[in-house]
Amino acid sequence: MNAPKILSLQVLENKKLLVKFVNGVEKIYDCTQLLNLEMFQVLKNDALFKFVKVDSGGFGISWNDEADLSEYELWTNGVEVILA
Repeated sequence: MNAPKILSLQVLENKKLLVKFVNGVEKIYDCTQLLNLEMFQVLKNDALFKFVKVDSGGFGISWNDEADLSEYELWTNGVEVILA
Protein backbone atom coordinates (compact mmCIF):
# COMPACT_ATOMS: atom_id res chain seq x y z
CA MET A 1 0.00 0.00 0.00
CA ASN A 2 1.23 3.44 -0.85
CA ALA A 3 1.08 5.98 1.93
CA PRO A 4 -0.43 9.38 1.08
CA LYS A 5 1.87 12.36 0.92
CA ILE A 6 2.16 14.76 3.83
CA LEU A 7 0.28 18.03 3.56
CA SER A 8 1.28 19.68 6.85
CA LEU A 9 2.87 19.07 10.20
CA GLN A 10 2.47 20.45 13.72
CA VAL A 11 4.76 19.86 16.70
CA LEU A 12 2.89 18.81 19.85
CA GLU A 13 4.05 18.36 23.45
CA ASN A 14 5.93 15.27 24.65
CA LYS A 15 7.78 14.67 21.36
CA LYS A 16 4.63 14.07 19.34
CA LEU A 17 3.74 15.28 15.86
CA LEU A 18 0.35 15.93 14.31
CA VAL A 19 0.65 14.97 10.65
CA LYS A 20 -2.02 15.89 8.09
CA PHE A 21 -2.00 13.90 4.88
CA VAL A 22 -3.27 14.97 1.46
CA ASN A 23 -6.29 12.65 1.82
CA GLY A 24 -7.46 14.68 4.85
CA VAL A 25 -6.52 12.09 7.47
CA GLU A 26 -4.66 13.39 10.53
CA LYS A 27 -2.43 11.16 12.62
CA ILE A 28 -0.38 11.66 15.77
CA TYR A 29 3.10 10.17 15.65
CA ASP A 30 4.96 9.61 18.92
CA CYS A 31 8.68 10.24 18.41
CA THR A 32 9.72 9.08 21.90
CA GLN A 33 10.18 5.58 20.47
CA LEU A 34 12.95 6.96 18.23
CA LEU A 35 15.06 8.53 20.98
CA ASN A 36 16.90 5.26 21.70
CA LEU A 37 18.19 5.07 18.13
CA GLU A 38 21.56 6.70 17.52
CA MET A 39 20.51 8.75 14.50
CA PHE A 40 17.65 10.32 16.49
CA GLN A 41 19.60 11.27 19.64
CA VAL A 42 19.61 14.89 18.43
CA LEU A 43 15.82 14.99 18.89
CA LYS A 44 16.28 14.99 22.66
CA ASN A 45 17.07 18.69 22.16
CA ASP A 46 13.66 20.40 22.25
CA ALA A 47 14.78 23.33 20.13
CA LEU A 48 15.94 21.03 17.33
CA PHE A 49 12.86 18.82 17.64
CA LYS A 50 10.63 21.83 16.95
CA PHE A 51 12.64 22.59 13.80
CA VAL A 52 11.08 19.68 11.84
CA LYS A 53 9.95 20.41 8.28
CA VAL A 54 7.92 18.61 5.63
CA ASP A 55 10.21 17.48 2.81
CA SER A 56 9.66 18.76 -0.71
CA GLY A 57 6.79 16.89 -2.34
CA GLY A 58 5.44 15.59 0.98
CA PHE A 59 7.45 12.36 0.86
CA GLY A 60 8.61 12.64 4.47
CA ILE A 61 9.80 14.95 7.22
CA SER A 62 13.26 15.89 8.39
CA TRP A 63 15.10 17.64 11.17
CA ASN A 64 18.52 17.58 9.53
CA ASP A 65 20.47 15.51 6.99
CA GLU A 66 20.63 12.49 9.30
CA ALA A 67 17.28 12.52 11.14
CA ASP A 68 14.25 12.05 8.94
CA LEU A 69 11.12 9.91 8.58
CA SER A 70 9.22 8.77 5.51
CA GLU A 71 5.55 9.38 4.86
CA TYR A 72 5.13 5.57 5.03
CA GLU A 73 6.49 5.43 8.61
CA LEU A 74 4.25 8.28 9.74
CA TRP A 75 1.20 6.81 8.01
CA THR A 76 1.75 3.24 9.19
CA ASN A 77 2.74 3.95 12.81
CA GLY A 78 0.77 7.12 13.47
CA VAL A 79 -2.50 7.00 15.40
CA GLU A 80 -5.44 8.45 13.53
CA VAL A 81 -7.18 11.44 15.10
CA ILE A 82 -10.90 10.77 15.30
CA LEU A 83 -12.96 13.95 15.45
CA ALA A 84 -16.11 13.62 17.53
